[in-house]
Amino acid sequence: MRLDLAVARRFALSRRAARDAVRAGRIDLAGTPCDEPGREVDDEAELSFHPGRPERRRVRTRLTVLVEDPDFLIVDKPAGLLSVPTAERERETLLSRVLDYLHHRYARRPIAFVVHRLDRDTSGALVFARNREALHYLQRLFHAHDIEREYVAIVEGTLARDGSLDADLVRDGGDRRRGIARPGEDGLRAVTHYRVLERLGGATLVSVKLETGRTHQIRVHFSAARHPVLGDAVYRRRDLPPPRVDPPRQMLHARRLGFAHPRTGQPVRAESPLPEDFREVLVRLRAMPGGERKKKRPGLGRGVGNTAS
Repeated sequence: MRLDLAVARRFALSRRAARDAVRAGRIDLAGTPCDEPGREVDDEAELSFHPGRPERRRVRTRLTVLVEDPDFLIVDKPAGLLSVPTAERERETLLSRVLDYLHHRYARRPIAFVVHRLDRDTSGALVFARNREALHYLQRLFHAHDIEREYVAIVEGTLARDGSLDADLVRDGGDRRRGIARPGEDGLRAVTHYRVLERLGGATLVSVKLETGRTHQIRVHFSAARHPVLGDAVYRRRDLPPPRVDPPRQMLHARRLGFAHPRTGQPVRAESPLPEDFREVLVRLRAMPGGERKKKRPGLGRGVGNTAS
């Protein structure tokens, strides 16, 4: 289990208080201070709590850390922020925030390697490697599609049932955008599985899992099926009727990310809570007639994440 959860249970603390105690350096693991709340520990791990110990260095940054480990960092990417700089060399990116966080937290030259990316307007969990060994390991997992990834999306229209979208993708569908390969055209295999979570007024909330991981795969597949991701101005077909709600950005969120730890092989999992703009759109859609709201929507609350302060 996570260290902060073990601390909360062992010393009767709230999850937040336990997380703060760990980050402050007031928790010893097997006699050694450990300030990584997301570190995996055994149920019977040797823990000690030192509430009077001076607080360790605190980092003030606009970065939400979901899991912190010597080999990697899983963070929560906000919508509207680039994962990495483009050819324009933007200075404000998720990578720059990660490097700034690591620099101030460990007071040395920061190192972080890009493993994968999310579109500017897609929010959610993203992992960065902290050394080359972890980078190569995680790249192999992504290449082999041996990564647990779940997205949550609001798509236009009503989906009748769960299903899969299986269509090869090409870099240029004829309009300088990625698209579906035409018959006889070579493309990259792409398979998207989805599960209906809730039918809303003129839209459907879905859980999406990727069997393959191609650039813009979810957006292209759902657009081709005439159920574009709500708010996707790039891939939405022009012959569709206007959506009932005009969201601030595309309603696509990387909710869960999981993989085997590069050293121990133990499962690592991170969950990113739905951001405020996504929840607000859900509220507006639920207020409209025509939905079939389910009684339970597991995992669609605020969730648990560690906010670096």
